[in-house]
Amino acid sequence: MAAEDSLGRAEELLARLEAARLELEQLSQGEEGGSPTRALELLGELAELAKAVEEELERAKRAAEADEQS
Repeated sequence: MAAEDSLGRAEELLARLEAARLELEQLSQGEEGGSPTRALELLGELAELAKAVEEELERAKRAAEADEQS
């Protein structure tokens, strides 16, 4: 996978991460404090997305280093 592909995927994941973060923020500002169950789901999703972003950035780094060596 080319570095550009990994970076593009990381950008998509970051957009999803931001959307989940905004939903969590809105949930926390709700009149009744929102749904604790949904908040936990969002926190899990945020953790998974953050890990996926980190993995894509590592792939991009390795691909860029491989391109430099060839």
